[in-house]
Amino acid sequence: MNDGVVLRETRVRTGEVRSLVWDGDDLLDPVGGWRRWSPDGTEHRCERRKFGRPYDRAVTSPSGRWTVVYGERGTDGLLLDGRRVVRELPRDEYHAEDFDHPVGLGALSDGREVLVHCPEAYNRLQIEDVATGERLAVAPDEPELSPFHSRLTISPGGRWLMSAGWVWHPAGICRVYDLDRALADPSVLDGQGLLTYWPLIDAETDSACWLDGDRLALAAGDIGGEPEEDGSVDEERELGQHQLGVWSCSTAKWLYRNELPGPIGTILGCGEAVLALYGHPRLFDIRTGDLLAQWPELSLPRRQGAYGVTHTPSPVAALHPDGSRVALAVKGGIAVIRVG
Repeated sequence: MNDGVVLRETRVRTGEVRSLVWDGDDLLDPVGGWRRWSPDGTEHRCERRKFGRPYDRAVTSPSGRWTVVYGERGTDGLLLDGRRVVRELPRDEYHAEDFDHPVGLGALSDGREVLVHCPEAYNRLQIEDVATGERLAVAPDEPELSPFHSRLTISPGGRWLMSAGWVWHPAGICRVYDLDRALADPSVLDGQGLLTYWPLIDAETDSACWLDGDRLALAAGDIGGEPEEDGSVDEERELGQHQLGVWSCSTAKWLYRNELPGPIGTILGCGEAVLALYGHPRLFDIRTGDLLAQWPELSLPRRQGAYGVTHTPSPVAALHPDGSRVALAVKGGIAVIRVG
């Protein structure tokens, strides 16, 4: 294990940072008025006014052209083309204060950049061409299933859509939808998807992230994973409590499942590792579950899952597109750590 000495950390003292996205090798804080930092830590302030509403998160499209700023537990968001406001993005108000805003930007397999969100109902996904606003796929008006969609991300290459949300128990779940099929038949967005809470996952999903265009990493939390009534546990199929699993969408099977020391919170895919952001950054090998490095001096929120009546904000983090480093908002500024 490495304690963070070889995997270098860089810090910038700059006060509170509301959001982080990469622009080449520069870092931007869209919510904070488009503040910019160059790789040497120099801050370049922007004179543009800040947004009037209490936004605290931002996501960008793969090209960097489109940005959505929004409140993690709010009902409002804005779609931006560069710095220009294009339109408001509403969110269904039902339990909005209890779970993370379902919104994501990505690109389809044909290169079109899309917006995925739930403007009309918490359980009704909508996919739009972000440039034109055209609705490409909308789940049925009266969905048969009622997941609370959250943390929406599209896989590299544009084949799969992931929702890391929750259902009434309450319990965190992960759903993965085939985007090619959904564009031809939107009812696919009302299905169970490729992964089911049971029997493939027998514990609550705290978080999930894409490793590449096929593989998905999932971190299971505190709830679930108990033996069946007869005392059996189907270890060949199930992801259990406090495990890190890697699922292949193309082969529909677990590639790796390994025990974790406890909850690891939000995870970011870093090649053959995931960076866990629970309490402080820790880097885990996806193949073995081994702890590769940690940075205990960087304090982060102890946040699990996408829901919770008592809200602990998610860590503000941005993975560089080349996967080599992660920027984190920490007390008094920004830390950038090398992960690859």
